[in-house]
Amino acid sequence: MGRLQDLRNHMDYELSLIQHSKTRMDATAHLYGVSLAAVILAKKRGLDPELAAMSAMMHDIAAYRNGTYEDHARRSADIAREILETLHLASPEETSLVCSAIAAHDDKAAHDGPMEELLKDADVLHHTLHDPSRPVKEKERTRYDALCRELGFK
Repeated sequence: MGRLQDLRNHMDYELSLIQHSKTRMDATAHLYGVSLAAVILAKKRGLDPELAAMSAMMHDIAAYRNGTYEDHARRSADIAREILETLHLASPEETSLVCSAIAAHDDKAAHDGPMEELLKDADVLHHTLHDPSRPVKEKERTRYDALCRELGFK
């Protein structure tokens, strides 16, 4: 089994601890959806798809563990570092890259490095495409419009 599957197994366990079934289902759909979007964008942009998927699988872990989105990006990065180090899933350099992307993912207006931008974009793709009947959030509009151009969406 590869390290991404090892991480997914761990995250499945983390998600199983969520008591409310709808929250657990939504969290699972979101993490796996953002992970798929991250792989697609990584392949398109020439970035590491495995590290992109790993970042996406853990990007909201603090919110799901604690039930609040307050400072969840930084807290999720701290938890991700702990998970990656405990399970020996990444080199120190890879861990830093993954955790940096997670820590930055909530500030959709900022422009950061390639992996940070990829995770932000994958998150926006899932937010906007998971339920196309919902309007795009104003804070995600600029990023969503740029993604539509990049991906050739109409």
